[in-house]
Order: sequence, then C-alpha cells, then structure tokens
Amino acid sequence: MKYWLMKSEPDVFSIDDLKKHKTTLWEGVRNFQARNFMSQSMSLGDLVLFYHSNAEPPGIAGIAKVSKLAQPDPTQFDKKSDYFDKRATLQKPLWFCVEVAFVKKFKTLLPLETLKNTPELQDMLVIKKGQRLSIQPVTEKDYQWILKLTQM
Repeated sequence: MKYWLMKSEPDVFSIDDLKKHKTTLWEGVRNFQARNFMSQSMSLGDLVLFYHSNAEPPGIAGIAKVSKLAQPDPTQFDKKSDYFDKRATLQKPLWFCVEVAFVKKFKTLLPLETLKNTPELQDMLVIKKGQRLSIQPVTEKDYQWILKLTQM
C-alpha cells in the first residue's frame, strides 16, 4: 500500500462534499507529474490524506482511499469545462484521474502550521517551499505521524 496527499480547494470540493457523495473522480489535474502519479503509481486501496488548500488555514481534513484505478479524465473532452484540452482525443487521452472514496473526516483540521512545527514531519513535501504539486507521495512513517497528531 502507498500513501498520498491530494489537495482540493474546499470551496470547490471539500472533505464534506466527498463524505456526502461517497466517491468522486479526481478530475481536472493538469500537471504531468501529478497525472503520472495517478496513472502509473496509485493502486486500489492506497490511502489519501485529503488536504484543503487555498483555505484559512490550509491543512489535512481527513482520509480517502483510491477506489478505482486511473481512467481518462472526462473533463479534457468537454468543451464547456475549464479543463478542456483540444489536444486530447478519445483514442489518445492526455489526462487521467483516479476515483477516491471517503474514509474519514478528522474531528478538527490538522493545519499546515502544525505540520511545519512537527520535527518528525520535516521531510513531507507539502511543507517544502515551492512545493505546489496537487498530488504528492507520503511515506508510511509520515502517514502514521499524521494519524497520531489527529488523535491528540
């Protein structure tokens, strides 16, 4: 099993939205490295730290899991979508997305500031300057520390 952190703006799609809908396609990702994580590295059952970005404060809101493997992102074909890509065809899609399922909402958001101030998490990508990738791998050690912090 692998662990991931996936960012979403809560005013666009929050942990509460995922809880309500139970599953969602993680569509609209337009970064090749993040796309490759979804299409080449994610497996069924991988656990996801659901991160609220562009929020006050930003932080980890809960847990999801990969419930379906990568498939072509339907928004790349929709001319009305902000994520439409005229280079993509049904025969040669450019963008892929996994489906994620709700697992748990934390009682309180685990703020980015707490992550930054936890020495055991100093290697997490999300706290590194300039690290803006919307999908990031997380080590099992860091994932377990996050769970400990949410129990405190």
